[in-house]
Amino acid sequence: MELVPLAGIGSSLGDFFRPSTLASVFVQGLAKAALYVMIASGLTLIFGLMGVLNFAHGSLTMLGAYLGGLVMVAFVSAGGDSIAQLALFFVAVVVVFGLLAGLGTAVEVGLIRKLYDRPPVYQILLTFGLTLVLNELVRIAVLFYGMQPQTAWQDAFGTKPGFLTTQVGLAGISVSGLALFEITFGVLSVAGIWAFLTRTRYGLVIRAGSEDAEMTEALGIDVRRVFTVVFALGTGLAGIAGVLLMWDPKWGASVPVASEALLPAFVVVIVGGLGTFRGTVVAALIVGMVDATTSWWFVNAIDFAGLPEMTIFLILVVVLVLRPQGLFGVEEVGGH
Repeated sequence: MELVPLAGIGSSLGDFFRPSTLASVFVQGLAKAALYVMIASGLTLIFGLMGVLNFAHGSLTMLGAYLGGLVMVAFVSAGGDSIAQLALFFVAVVVVFGLLAGLGTAVEVGLIRKLYDRPPVYQILLTFGLTLVLNELVRIAVLFYGMQPQTAWQDAFGTKPGFLTTQVGLAGISVSGLALFEITFGVLSVAGIWAFLTRTRYGLVIRAGSEDAEMTEALGIDVRRVFTVVFALGTGLAGIAGVLLMWDPKWGASVPVASEALLPAFVVVIVGGLGTFRGTVVAALIVGMVDATTSWWFVNAIDFAGLPEMTIFLILVVVLVLRPQGLFGVEEVGGH
């Protein structure tokens, strides 16, 4: 870390508080928040009803990135039409969601369901073991095809439409097309999840099961089947997040993205409050804005590569000290 003279900090402060700089950081913060809420939404959905802290969530996100890249690389031709590439992206989203939802169903029925009556540590150990297995299986497959598992899959980057790689003029600032796409995708996804949880009958059943599983079952609802559906939805959402990360140059499809995605997901879920979707959205906005702000300072003023990551975890520490249940959490949430 290189110390910055006071005069340099003063000059950087002046640059930072320019309207154009603040607007640019705000847009970048929204883009980061969209990624974080996509990564964390499946995790909070599973814990909100089932009380299961799924440590395999990052590996499922990584698997979604590789599967999404596989669909894109298989069907996108070099120099293809951008609209067709974007349409194929949504095809990849549907395919990956279906595949990982199926995997989630199998994991819940075959593994997780057997541990509901045991202490939470059993579920933690099981999902942690599952992430080790998934990571090694993907590493073996990637090495078999002659790819480098530690670096992002470059062929997947090449499937990105041209208009997402360019800068777009917006209200006097220059914003990347990918950032605008991530914001739009994140907003639509949050709206869709919120509508599902609050405006559909099955969403109401899920919320009822999270509040009082015994009473819900007494009303004739098969809570075990609801658990299976929720776990499938959570893993499917993790896969969709991976497909979105596939195009982002700061993430990409690689084996290390499993741990890189899991850490901010847990930070967002804990800061927002375990099991509350509203808290997850708000926490993602906070973490995204802080990340964008500290990233600007790292690039323009302070030579300290770990600044964004350090401040994100500092938010976690402060929230745990001042409000251990999170911003919107309650004393006890989740479980069955």
